[in-house]
Amino acid sequence: MTPVERRASTSLAAIFALRMLGLFLVLPVFALEAARYPGGDDPARIGLAMGIYGLTQGVLQIPFGIASDWWGRKRVIIAGLLIFALGSFVAAWAPDLNWLIAGRSLQGAGAISAAVTALLADATRDEVRTKAMALVGASIALMFALSLVIAPLLAGYIGLHGLFALTGALALGGIAVVLWWVPPEPLDHVNRPRGSVAEVLKNTALLRLDFGVFVLHAVQLAMWVAIPALLVAAGLDKSQHWQVYLPAVLASFGVMGMTLFPLERRGYLRAVFLGAVGLIFVVQLGLLWAASRTAPEAHSLSWLALLLFLFFCGFNVLEASQPSMASRVAPAHARGAALGVYNTLQSLGFFAGGAVGGWVTKTHGAQGLFLLCGGLMLLWLLVAWPMRAPGRHAAAVSGGAGPLGGQPVKL
Repeated sequence: MTPVERRASTSLAAIFALRMLGLFLVLPVFALEAARYPGGDDPARIGLAMGIYGLTQGVLQIPFGIASDWWGRKRVIIAGLLIFALGSFVAAWAPDLNWLIAGRSLQGAGAISAAVTALLADATRDEVRTKAMALVGASIALMFALSLVIAPLLAGYIGLHGLFALTGALALGGIAVVLWWVPPEPLDHVNRPRGSVAEVLKNTALLRLDFGVFVLHAVQLAMWVAIPALLVAAGLDKSQHWQVYLPAVLASFGVMGMTLFPLERRGYLRAVFLGAVGLIFVVQLGLLWAASRTAPEAHSLSWLALLLFLFFCGFNVLEASQPSMASRVAPAHARGAALGVYNTLQSLGFFAGGAVGGWVTKTHGAQGLFLLCGGLMLLWLLVAWPMRAPGRHAAAVSGGAGPLGGQPVKL
């Protein structure tokens, strides 16, 4: 990477990290702490409170992405962080579950993921794009691991209200990063033509990636409706769950570094991608077995730790490769719109994972939840199977065609 690419990658990864740390801090303790609120005795409403963030994000990702194409990435990022901070402070004040749901929905209205990802794509070349996206993905995963360690401790001292207040403060810190660390936007952004959502929705390659990111994040959030209870059933107190999560996340970074980057350079990105999807499918089968009443021995901590390690191996590979491929397939003039659609599906996946995951757990138990997650992963594997990895200059060609051995890019 050039110095400007390194600065762009690290600063934008820091923005994601500050924002996602606040979100992740509440995730490991949300279901348990929200049950103490008035109205918190309904698992379906708790799932809605977890996932409503994704619904409002999903509604606004496309407008924010298009706005970043027209008015600049940085302005949109700052506006989104201000809205996110406001929602965090509303959730911190919330006296009951209804206000908590309102605060979470306002948090989601700060839909900056498309603008941040588009700015990163603007500032990096195709050949280093996956590394840049991986740095963002690694920062998110690292914040997730950190939250698993400190969230139960912080929740014991400041409660869920304090965690949301801290989330708002972290968002304000992200604004400082935008103002004083992120490099200027590329000059050609002002004069180039603007894309449209209609153009993006005609691109089959992008639609495959959009479907995949929806499934990935729906499954990710839905799993955490049931996994804390499995760990408690295995004899691990909620304050010690980080002892399973943290080693799994950190070890999975090493696996990603040894597989994704070298195999991508050798032309095996498709195989790594499909292998990661298949791996998470296998994890869901393992969790289904672990949740089975006829297999109490499946609740051993070593088995659950292995499954979570394998999940994070697959998740980190997909979290790094998918946005990189989307930015390379999307036409440069419509990159904000394309990533807006992509992040809309990601956000809707969060919402569906929380809302549907809570309902399925309430009506069919953890077994039904993991069966649903496994079915979604299998469907994604079938949808993604015809894909072909994009060429390095695919992002500059309208319609998703690019120099891949003289053939159109097909995902």
